[in-house]
Amino acid sequence: MDTPVRDVTRAAFEITVNGEAQQVEVDLRTTLLDLLREQLGLTGTKKGCDHGQCGACTVLVGGRRINSCLSLAIMHEGEAVTTIEGVGLPGNLHALQTAFLDRDAFQCGYCTPGQICSALGMLLEVRRGEPSQVTEDLAAETIPLTDEEIRERMSGNICRCSAYPQILEAIRDVAGAAA
Repeated sequence: MDTPVRDVTRAAFEITVNGEAQQVEVDLRTTLLDLLREQLGLTGTKKGCDHGQCGACTVLVGGRRINSCLSLAIMHEGEAVTTIEGVGLPGNLHALQTAFLDRDAFQCGYCTPGQICSALGMLLEVRRGEPSQVTEDLAAETIPLTDEEIRERMSGNICRCSAYPQILEAIRDVAGAAA
């Protein structure tokens, strides 16, 4: 009696992307980045180094920032993923997107989606009271977002054009408005 051979190289599952449930089927080796860009057509998330070193592919999964190039798509079955397309759209921009525009916090713009997603995740971390390597008072009720704190928390996102001062100003603007 022949046993049917199962295809163990592919998986079908549901993932919520930018608030919309998606039924997908992927090769088990497919990264979340490739699922987003190649299968779902969400090209705002950029493929930079493809090694988790530049942050261009940063997205939010359950409100936490991750490098989507380092994460297999199947690992996020049933989870909620937010890409730059889900942060805000023309006519309804998120405060971070507006601040990046107001402060000219980009030059070529390639890293900008990852920078904005990372900054959004960073602000959520601070709101949850999660310390960084440079947080001075671990027992403090609130974590002050000093320039050093912002730089440390954003250190995983590289801008080849060196728009760091403007990125810092944009984040500071939004963090100050949220305080």
